[in-house]
Amino acid sequence: MGFIQASRGTRDILPEEVATWQRIEAIAQAILTHSAYREIRTPIFEQTELFERGIGEATDVVGKEMYTFQDRGDRSITLRPEGTAGAVRAYIEHKLHAQGGVQRLWYTGPMFRYERPQAGRQRQFHQLGVEVLGSADPRADAEVIALAADILREVGIQGWTLSLNSVGTKADRQHYRDALVRYFEQYANDLDPDSQDRLHRNPLRILDSKDPKTQAIAKEAPSILDYLSDLSKTHFDRVQELLQRLDIPFVINPCLVRGLDYYTHTAFEFQLEELGAQSTVCGGGRYDGLVTELGGPDTPAIGWAIGLERLVMILQQQSETASTDIDIYCASRGVEAEAQALQVSRALQQAGLAVEVDLSGSAFGKQMKRADRSGAPLCLILGDEEAQNRTLQLKWLGSGEQEVLPQSALIERISDLKKKIILSKLAKRV
Repeated sequence: MGFIQASRGTRDILPEEVATWQRIEAIAQAILTHSAYREIRTPIFEQTELFERGIGEATDVVGKEMYTFQDRGDRSITLRPEGTAGAVRAYIEHKLHAQGGVQRLWYTGPMFRYERPQAGRQRQFHQLGVEVLGSADPRADAEVIALAADILREVGIQGWTLSLNSVGTKADRQHYRDALVRYFEQYANDLDPDSQDRLHRNPLRILDSKDPKTQAIAKEAPSILDYLSDLSKTHFDRVQELLQRLDIPFVINPCLVRGLDYYTHTAFEFQLEELGAQSTVCGGGRYDGLVTELGGPDTPAIGWAIGLERLVMILQQQSETASTDIDIYCASRGVEAEAQALQVSRALQQAGLAVEVDLSGSAFGKQMKRADRSGAPLCLILGDEEAQNRTLQLKWLGSGEQEVLPQSALIERISDLKKKIILSKLAKRV
């Protein structure tokens, strides 16, 4: 009988990669916490109606990509395909709007869409997202875009392009939709099959087609910027002004419409050429009508989501993976030495250092090879002689520098050891 593999469109995140994920999450959490955002954790599955009403039944996500099933109570349940609808549902259900002011929320976790698996795009994927509910001010748009830029820069993502557009109000989009239908109807037979299906159902999505022939046709399509109301133009102009004052470069892309029906006014994407067809690493926009659509009070809102798989993939391509998470490797041999090594390692761990204890019991030569492979800057060595004398050897694996130290003096050296470990890790990355 053969072994069981992970389902198509899912993947295991192995220990050597988890360090990169944890680093990204820690950086994002620190930036968001310092910006007054609070974490929210919503269920992985919701009532199907939430996404049908929130995302839009005419979208590809609802029409083709959701994992929907009947539970034992014969209720239609869907694994969440994105995070905004659930966050808004929680905002309404728990009356967060009654607290007054602006609610700044962030979340992270797995999402599910039945798509063709490819690099950086799985059927189970992970997003980090933010939602700002309760502000129609263009400063909220600039704030969330700036936060995304800060996170991407801090984790080490280089060479991104911020594409910016306005999809206006619902009325603006209806006028524009009518113009698009009139334009694309002239070329209906030349469009790719997906775009032909979208022509009368969701024509704005044709602008996002990856088919070269359809893209060429779409280049000559009317621009939504010509159909914006004065209110929408004023909002969009102010967002651009604020981004310029924050020194965040951007390009205007009138074809950027995003894939979900709830967007209004500002739409944006952070893109990386290295990702090819799936170039978007972060996307979002304003959704002023979604809270009302889901049964809540009239509440303007804006948010974004970062695809973590794509972020990790591009970091690996740019060789910006996290440094080793091990500070000290502990090698020991002999019954008493091994017991003392556990005691010493535990004391160091409680003092805030990451320590890996070699449990093999093999010869010191083999343990030292594993110490080198671990990436730890420092190795503690305890043998029979050290155990008898209650000492240990400190060996800096980069320089080969070595010294003998009483075990009782080790904790007194913690501060100096931490500084030297940090410098060793930084030197290795340069």
